[in-house]
Amino acid sequence: MAKETGTTLIAQNRRARHDYQVEDRFEAGIALTGTEVKSLREGRASLVESFVSIDRRHEVWLENANIPEYLNGTWNNHAPKRKRKLLLHSRQIVNLERQVQAKGYTIVPLSIYFKDGRVKVEIAVARGKREYDKRQSLREEQDKREALRVMRYKNRRR
Repeated sequence: MAKETGTTLIAQNRRARHDYQVEDRFEAGIALTGTEVKSLREGRASLVESFVSIDRRHEVWLENANIPEYLNGTWNNHAPKRKRKLLLHSRQIVNLERQVQAKGYTIVPLSIYFKDGRVKVEIAVARGKREYDKRQSLREEQDKREALRVMRYKNRRR
């Protein structure tokens, strides 16, 4: 069997990019069962209400991520919203803990993807945005889009 190469995106958490200001990003492996991987290969996953927590034993967990049951699975299918362990180096976990202890910071999952045949999760240390920050970032994106539209129109006329 040929080895898989490259990255393929499975799911993104667009809401996190809107609600939080991303400070620092990490790539983590994830401990899954066989039916979860098969379900992910079908492109079925959601990170909408998911979050990352660190317990007392310094283990990092992805909670509330929805990976639906594998359609062709048998009686040993997985639970869709179970806690899943994230695989990070101990130095990275200590770094995450230190950053999260600062006021207003949290760890959010940004995306889940295949990288060279293995499932990876991109997590980020992020600070929650206020309502006016969200409006400001939306306004900036709209202004950029409008400027690009005007530039495209002017370049076409020449």
